[in-house]
Order: sequence, then structure tokens, then C-alpha cells
Amino acid sequence: MDNQGGITVQRALELPGLRSGLPEVMACADRLGRTVRWVHAGEVPNIASLLKGGELLLTTGLGLGTRPAEQRAFVRRLADRGIAALVVELGPRFTRLPATIVETARAAGLPLVQLHREVPFVTVTEEVHTEIVNGHYALLQRAEEVHRRCTEALLGGGGIPQVLSILAGFTANPVFLETPDGRLLYAAGPVSGDAAADPLQVWEGLRGQREAEPSANAVVVDVPGGGHGTGSVRARLVLLGVSAPLLPVHRMAAERTAGVLAVVLMQARQEDELSARGRGDFLTDLAEGRISAEDAPAQARVLGFKPGAGPLLPVVMRLATDPGPSGNWAVLARAVLEELSSVGVPVLLGVRPVEGRVPLLVSLRAESERTTVADRVAVALRAGVERAGLDRAGASPAVVVGVSGSWAAASAGLRHAAETATAAQGLPARPWYDARRLDIDLLLWRLREHPDLAAFVDRAIGPLRVHDVASRPSLLPTLETYLAHAGRKAETARELHLNRQTLYNRLARISELLGTDLDDPETVLSLSLALRARRHTAS
Repeated sequence: MDNQGGITVQRALELPGLRSGLPEVMACADRLGRTVRWVHAGEVPNIASLLKGGELLLTTGLGLGTRPAEQRAFVRRLADRGIAALVVELGPRFTRLPATIVETARAAGLPLVQLHREVPFVTVTEEVHTEIVNGHYALLQRAEEVHRRCTEALLGGGGIPQVLSILAGFTANPVFLETPDGRLLYAAGPVSGDAAADPLQVWEGLRGQREAEPSANAVVVDVPGGGHGTGSVRARLVLLGVSAPLLPVHRMAAERTAGVLAVVLMQARQEDELSARGRGDFLTDLAEGRISAEDAPAQARVLGFKPGAGPLLPVVMRLATDPGPSGNWAVLARAVLEELSSVGVPVLLGVRPVEGRVPLLVSLRAESERTTVADRVAVALRAGVERAGLDRAGASPAVVVGVSGSWAAASAGLRHAAETATAAQGLPARPWYDARRLDIDLLLWRLREHPDLAAFVDRAIGPLRVHDVASRPSLLPTLETYLAHAGRKAETARELHLNRQTLYNRLARISELLGTDLDDPETVLSLSLALRARRHTAS
């Protein structure tokens, strides 16, 4: 009964209804272990078109036809449909099944049974269906028992490995929990059997095969993540039939176990987020002076941060507005820490979802590795943002690396980096910004709401802004590129893909509109400040 979730043909023949008909197996007695999924009775020639497969078909033979060709076609269509067995009641139509029908059934591999006595087909149907329903109920009870044991294990303090071990023991096969993209998270094997020795070897041996062509003797069940789209699947539960066949009850048990794992993983994600928020609160309190440099090391050790004797490097990432669901912050924190595990230096990472900010402290071995570590941290942060689904089109996060130093310097360094990360939004995209080189932008950002700053921008470059609204080509980009290259015309022309005469004409037009000399140092300083300030002003 377990093989396909029904009862076998053999079992159906042993029930009182069919047994009273004195059944005689005429073909394929070796295939009576086939599963009966349902019972159907019919007398029409095209009965095969009404079936789905797995049925026990009862008939008196009226639809089989009178000619051998019709009889062969009738049996072949049933075999092609995949029915479990054909049962023919002898009587007015046949006193014994013709050799044509028997030989065709044998050749097609279809179990064929003839009944020597009349039986009520309705009684046979009721008996078989009752047996099937009872069998399904028994399977459900066994699956629910696994669910109960898994729940008890969790309430008793167990975790995911114990849950998987219970399922592996029930199936007598290795069980795996993998990410939606196929990375292994946990593995468990049964307490006995060949696969118990090392389920990881099973995983490695069959992974390539599963990717090339999924095994028929495998069960894969999604563990829901409670979200939409990519977040709708949190993980996948994989059962591989290595030591024993996988049965329908095993899929039922896996589906119930997946529900338990969904709760565990959701709780773990919430705990991860609470932990990440706690670290973010600590780093924010440190930055704002609510934690002294003397008390900070002890509190950091409680959070799992054990820096070496080298300097501490403050780093802050600022995301765009509306960063997304709060639950994704745990994914971000975990992904960044996984990426940074290869750096080989202690890292304390926190999240501040309200501000859309991710503060970090990185323990350097020496000041000389600041740039190298900053590069790796910036890559890890952006990879974490992408994996967590917190990236927004056209809104790249700003990563700012502060000044490294002692615990006493870390407070001011984190605060400076946090403010600079906010001021850096809108600047030309870079892998990371050095806080030491953005002091002017930070000052301008702090003055962003002061009316004198807007007035200064308008006096300095207002005519160009008016020109670019009404005329082409726009001249502000030309001025920005020219100043960025410190007035070097050849480099400016190359970046703008202009010939020199065209660039000269544009620069002359800019000087004419502004009434200034672009070779004058004071003018260059004023224009540079105005171009940087306009990113922070509303006008």
C-alpha cells in the first residue's frame, strides 16, 4: 500500500467482494503488486479515454468487441493508459476470456483477471475505496507523528539538525536542507544504513547528477519564506532515496516538516535581525557618545567582537530611501558577514533600519591595510544589499570609510562616517568614499537648509542653470568636467568626446554667461563649491 499511496491489485483480490467472484489471474501474475488508485466500472469501447491511470477496471466485456483486432486494440489502449489491472466478469458475453485478450494483456504487461461468479460491482467499489481511504488515513497519521516529534524536539530546545535527523530516521534516507539556489545548509542521515556513514558524501556524489537530471527517487519540498517573489521560498528540503525507496508517506512527512522548518527559520531570521539591530544600537550609542571609550570594549565583547591590538576602522553604508521590508536586514547582515569571513579580521556589524544605515567597526592589523580592507568591505556590503533585495534601481548605496584609530577615536570616526554617508548620496558613484576627502561636501550638506547657500549657488552658476533649461548643449556638465580635471583642456575634451575647438567654444560661452574668467583661481574655487553645493540645495 505504501508504494503509491493506494492498495495493491493483490490486496483488492483478497477483499470479500472480488474473492466471492472466484478470481483467476490470466496474465501478469507477477505484477499484482501494482497500486490501485481508484476503481472504475464500464462497458463502452472507448473506456480508456475516461481513465487517468492507476484504476482497477471492472467490466463484463461488452465493450471489448467481437473481432480479435478490436479486442487487441481495447487492451492496448488500457495498458497505454496505465491502469492497474483489468477484471472481466464471465457470463453472457464470455464464458472464458479469448486467447487474443489474454495474449495481448501478457504482451502489454497488463494484469488480467477473470471472475467465475457474478459480483456486485458497487460492493467491490465500496470495499476498495474504503481500503484506499483507510490507507491514506494511516499514512496521514504516520506523517503527523513525524510532525509531532519534530515539534516536541523544538520545544525541548532542539534545532534544525535534530528535526532533520528525525525525518532521516523515518525515511531511512539522508535528508538535506539547501538554499533556493542549491547551497547546502544542513545534512542528516538515518541512524542506521549505508547512507548513515556520511550524508555529505551522498550530497557531493549526487549534486551534479541532480543538477543535470533530477532523480525520480527524490523528494524536494519548498520551505516557505512568508514573502512574495524571490522571498516566497526560504529554503528547500531534499530527500534522496539512497538506502530505501521514497514512499508517499515520506513526501507527506517532508511537507509537514517543511512547515516546522519555516517557523524555525523565520524565528532565526527575527533573532538575527534583533541581534543585528542590537549591534547597530551599540555602534550608534558609541558614535553619539552615550558609551564611553572605557566601557566600549567590554560591551563589544558581549556582542562577539574581539578586536586585535591594531587600529579600529569605522565604516558606514547608507542606503537609499525606502530600503524595503525590515526582515531583509537580517539577510543583509548575515550575507555581509559571510562575505567578510574571508578577510580574516574581526568585524562588528549592525543595522539601523529606520535610518537606512549599516555601521561597522573593522579591526585592522595595521594602518597600512586600510585601503585593501576597505575595498573588501565595500564589495561585501554591496553584495549583501543585492542578496537581501534592498537594492533600488538608480539608487546606489553610499559606503564611507572613516578615520581609523583607538576606541576613543572610534566614536568620532563612526559619527563622522555616518554624517558623510548621508552627504555622499548624490555624488558620482564610487566603490567607497574616504571620509577625509569629503569634509567640504559634509560642510555644504550641513548648510543645505540655510538660505545663504542657495543664494550663493544661484549667484555663482545661476545663468548656466537657466541656459541649460532652455538651450542645448547643456553647459553645466562641461564646466563640471573641466573643473574636475583642474582646467586641463585636453583631458576634458577626451572625457566629453569633443574636439578641442568645440570645447574652447563652450568654455568661452560659459565665461560669457557667468561674466567670469575660468583661469582665475578664486573663480575656480567659487564655481567648484557652487557645483558641489547644488547637490544639497532644493533649488
